[in-house]
Amino acid sequence: MLKKITTVAGVVLLSALTACGSGGGGGTASSGSGTITMGFAQVGAESGWRTANTKSIQDEAKAAGIELKFSDAQQKQENQIKAIRSYIQQKVSVIAFSPVVETGWDTVLLEAKRANIPVILTDRSIDSDDTSLYKTFLGSDFVEEGRRAGDWLVANASGPTNVVELQGTTGAAPAIDRKKGFEEKIASKPDIKVVASQTGDFTRSGGKQVMEAFLKSQPKIDVVYAHNDDMGLGAIEAIKAAGKVPGKDIKIITVDAVKDGMQALANGEINFIVECNPLLGKQLMELAKKVVAGEEVPNRVVTEEGTFTQEQAKAALPQRQY
Repeated sequence: MLKKITTVAGVVLLSALTACGSGGGGGTASSGSGTITMGFAQVGAESGWRTANTKSIQDEAKAAGIELKFSDAQQKQENQIKAIRSYIQQKVSVIAFSPVVETGWDTVLLEAKRANIPVILTDRSIDSDDTSLYKTFLGSDFVEEGRRAGDWLVANASGPTNVVELQGTTGAAPAIDRKKGFEEKIASKPDIKVVASQTGDFTRSGGKQVMEAFLKSQPKIDVVYAHNDDMGLGAIEAIKAAGKVPGKDIKIITVDAVKDGMQALANGEINFIVECNPLLGKQLMELAKKVVAGEEVPNRVVTEEGTFTQEQAKAALPQRQY
């Protein structure tokens, strides 16, 4: 009954447009002899996806000969802002970061712009009217991910269907957009209703805790839509503890396609996964070299991703890198 949803074609490299009006190559490299220094402010280590994303960035920086100054914000915006200001003071060549939330970045990014240090957004975007504050955004189309999840449910649901939603971190771009895309698609089928929606903060423990509460408060749950694999895996624990069978009694849709999630899909405990590729390191380093050199780059680069059913997960697992 499961069907693969058509994937978005390729890496989108639009025409050579710059994301901002200010020219120039950026700040001064701090380690001499033309070495590029990147200050990277990571969200945290909240999930298997994020761990794979961090490793990709660290490995590819080394391979590219880029000196990486790395910070872990522990999912707090104030920590990221502090890290970015530190990178400005250190006069790094380029700053890259994955924003914890969408809003509240204009002030610190204006400081980077005035210091002539280019900024690259990775994985998550920001909500700002001033697009001159960053050069480019490299990452997934989160709205499309939500649409793919919704498409699968619309195609496979029969009769009245009660959905509970495990949202990502409140205010984060993937949480906002995955919810938006999903709701857009299920609107075509009035029998599908989201009966409860709450943040699990993208963590396995959060997913488990929220799912436990849903199981107590909702008399009938047919489907779990989790904004990432880790929350879905937490939900599986809660469903089993309640004496129900995940994947059968309650169907589960997740986003990411990390190894643990893919294994649960192969085992039949998850029913469908929408991929979100964390291996952004190589593309990030290529973009960093271009912006530091003053070259034009696309204002948006979309990563190539797909979807997985149980059989597709079984086939992909042996070669899975994350």
